[in-house]
Amino acid sequence: QVQLVESGGGLVQAGDSLRLSCTASGRTFSFSSYAMGWFRQAPGKEREFVAAVNWSGVSTWYADSVKGRATISRDNAKNTVYLQMNSLKPEDTAVYYCAARRRTLATMVATYDYWGQGTQVTVSS
Repeated sequence: QVQLVESGGGLVQAGDSLRLSCTASGRTFSFSSYAMGWFRQAPGKEREFVAAVNWSGVSTWYADSVKGRATISRDNAKNTVYLQMNSLKPEDTAVYYCAARRRTLATMVATYDYWGQGTQVTVSS
């Protein structure tokens, strides 16, 4: 059984920064074999892609809405993926989820195999 646990969310002001973390565990789960992604879902909206990183951390991809403000990274020794968000805006308010997918990184929600429970990020203006 695979568990993904997000942390680091909270209430911040516009212009602030946050670093989200997601730690993976599971008896047979080989973290370094999986691409990892961050997604978010605002109230009344569909879940949307934010950023993804391949198994080694070399390749990354970002949604246009966060490009230049977000950095995704991973530490395979700690089974953890991070999302650094800077210059936060009220429209970044959402529940942020991490997800795992075998093989290459991807942007589509349906292609990810495992999901965390999410962490709330609220940005006040």
